[in-house]
Amino acid sequence: MYAVLFFHKEDKMERIESLANGRIKLAASLHQRRTREQTGKFIAEGVRLVETAVASSWRVDFMIVTDDALKNERVKSIAEKLEARRVPVLVASRELYKKAAATDTPQGVLCVMERRAWTMDDIAASMGTGEGAAEKAPLIVVLDGVQDPGNAGTILRTADAVGATGVIAMKGTTDFFSDKVVRSAMGSLFHLPVVTSVDTADLLTFVEQQSLSVFVTMLDDTARPHFDADFTVPSAIVFGNEGSGVSGALRDVGEKIFIPMRGQTESLNVATSAAIVLYEAVRQRYYMSL
Repeated sequence: MYAVLFFHKEDKMERIESLANGRIKLAASLHQRRTREQTGKFIAEGVRLVETAVASSWRVDFMIVTDDALKNERVKSIAEKLEARRVPVLVASRELYKKAAATDTPQGVLCVMERRAWTMDDIAASMGTGEGAAEKAPLIVVLDGVQDPGNAGTILRTADAVGATGVIAMKGTTDFFSDKVVRSAMGSLFHLPVVTSVDTADLLTFVEQQSLSVFVTMLDDTARPHFDADFTVPSAIVFGNEGSGVSGALRDVGEKIFIPMRGQTESLNVATSAAIVLYEAVRQRYYMSL
């Protein structure tokens, strides 16, 4: 059963009345990594995140929204934009919506998206020649075994903020299309190329072909402070697992750098470390002459 809800004479949305609805069931299943990988789909949830997703060039399969959320002018505007694109907009009760939602206190709006299969060639294409002024030199962020979704999403957001050319996630890194990563990235997933499940051999081939200087963040007797590194050159910066750091295969690939600490703490959160190092790259590239 369904009823029709009208915005304008030409706009109509299907009302979901049953848990057996195929799109509700699909959305609920996308909280599992296996289903995301099998279907090539994922969820963007929340007003701000959905706004960013809809404004991007990524494909939206359908939207699920509650009656209460439609009272929000921003949500209503999103729905109208999707209707104009002939993207299905489905209205559900708060109870039905919660079956599809991932958050404990949902805002009442989510989109099922098609994931974009970025490749190393896509990152290479966005790099240009890498010659000329420092701000034009490629800056690649590499995540090696980062497991916490919040950390991964935060690093994506920071990479976007510093204008990184792209992000590469090595095999063993958390799924970048999980609910928590997508939310933590706050829309940055839609702003820059992100290549996932890359093996070491492919990364090494890529950095050689693109003439990138590799910087490996780790505590080591041969490492030097991160602010002594030259990030004005075409660069790939590797950040490792929260507990074990960068994997053995990548430890000796490039120049080792560390963040000096004057207090008593032994380490920093990997997302914090990434922000510190990446903004040193920003300082060198944009503000050294000021």
